Amino acid sequence: MVRTTQRECGITGRRGPEKERPAAWSAYGKLVRLFRERAGLAQQALAEAIDYSLEQVASVEQGRRPAKAAFTEAAERVLEAGGALRVLQGDVDRAKLPLFFQDFASLEAEAVSRFSYDPMLVPGLLQTEAYARALLEAHFPPLEEEAIEQHLTARLARQSLLTRKNPCVVFSFILEEGALQRMVGGRAVMGEQLARLWDCTRMRNVEIQVMPTKHAAHSGLNGQMVLLETVERRQFVSIEAQGIVNIRSDRNEVSEFCLQYGMLRSQALNTEESARFIERLAGEL
Repeated sequence: MVRTTQRECGITGRRGPEKERPAAWSAYGKLVRLFRERAGLAQQALAEAIDYSLEQVASVEQGRRPAKAAFTEAAERVLEAGGALRVLQGDVDRAKLPLFFQDFASLEAEAVSRFSYDPMLVPGLLQTEAYARALLEAHFPPLEEEAIEQHLTARLARQSLLTRKNPCVVFSFILEEGALQRMVGGRAVMGEQLARLWDCTRMRNVEIQVMPTKHAAHSGLNGQMVLLETVERRQFVSIEAQGIVNIRSDRNEVSEFCLQYGMLRSQALNTEESARFIERLAGEL
């Protein structure tokens, strides 16, 4: 959770070294070892029972590698963990995200509404795997292959918010036309990405609007923003630029961003026009 004091109304996270093993991985690994030993199983026996390698089981127990959902479900069944491992899966997944993004991801996981304006790229919640991979591979300095896979897995896992039922999350996405025309990954990747966006326009809890480039000046040109409201009706605004995430919770600040977002929605194409626009772009590739 975001910590605030009387003098603070937000936090700022910066991209930095990410070599330290996340505490969530270590805690999860210790639980796996505890349940395995209670079951009287050696690591090799557990590995064979859940169809993983000995090295993978050892790495998870030592907190060197995050467990994927399939590992967790298999371990829950074999070790009769009673949901103890499953309840940690969200924390394990979020720990795969870059450090600078983890506070925001924790708030996002508690959201009942999420409204965003994205001027440069398709937002992570709507990205295809190929589009997300192309972005991660373009990162500079280059990321190690293991880091790319971890960030990719975590980014795709966040997309479960789109279909979460309890509570259901209401989404509004405003995308700049330029973000849809940037050929991230090439024509085939972008074609798949546009098809994914069009599919999302048909979701009942998702609204997607496109801001046409012909609007030469509008209220969002200062940059990206995300407005969140949690189950407890706490409101936050998050701003990300160049690997720096700034999360604010001051009522007056959040209110100003809400007004700005309302203006953006009125200036963008409506949802029906946006869906047709996305369909046309996809047909041109």
